[in-house]
Amino acid sequence: MTTAEPPGGGTRTLELGPPPSEEIVRRRARAAERQRAATELKRSRAARRRGSARHDRAVREHRSSLLVMVVLLGLLIATVVVSGGLIAASMRTRPVDLAAPLHIYPVTQTVPGQCPAGTQGITGQSSSGLACYQLSQGIAIRKVADLRVQRVRDRGAYDVAVTLRANDRRAFATLTRATLNRDLAFVVRDRLVTVPRVDSPILDGKVVITGSSNRAEANRLVRSLRGR
Repeated sequence: MTTAEPPGGGTRTLELGPPPSEEIVRRRARAAERQRAATELKRSRAARRRGSARHDRAVREHRSSLLVMVVLLGLLIATVVVSGGLIAASMRTRPVDLAAPLHIYPVTQTVPGQCPAGTQGITGQSSSGLACYQLSQGIAIRKVADLRVQRVRDRGAYDVAVTLRANDRRAFATLTRATLNRDLAFVVRDRLVTVPRVDSPILDGKVVITGSSNRAEANRLVRSLRGR
């Protein structure tokens, strides 16, 4: 026991108990260790929650970015599809109704002068004057997919392009195979319109008639083929 003299006189006593035992010290140490471990666990869990929240936020932002990209890509594809459809629609042509059937005959022989009576042929103008174009069995076309004038830049001339419909292409392909390097007579209303030569079989129904020196001449040919 120790004594101390307090201010104002008198004596106060402070009694010191016996020192703690080793068991109590160990218990206190274990309690302190458990407290530190609990504190560290709380901190670790809080850190994981913060990390998980950041990860979830990053995932959401990434998904949002992907969604925006998908939407933009879809809009782009839709725009391309619509634009392609509009371009294709603008390039498509309407069928052309002919005012009179267009007859196409293989020319078997060309004789100067008019055709005698009873001759299976038609009289027309050739480079040397009137000529009789003797004809064999041909085909008749009443409607075409397209009929137009087109300019040939490298030759500075104008051609007439005729696109046949699907049901006429096969017959015309057979006709051009049989008349390779020969002439075909295009006849409308019993009048010879033109006599082009077949340079190669035409299998796709796309016929190009060359020889027009200017646009006005090519336009006249188109009108004649239409039966106008």
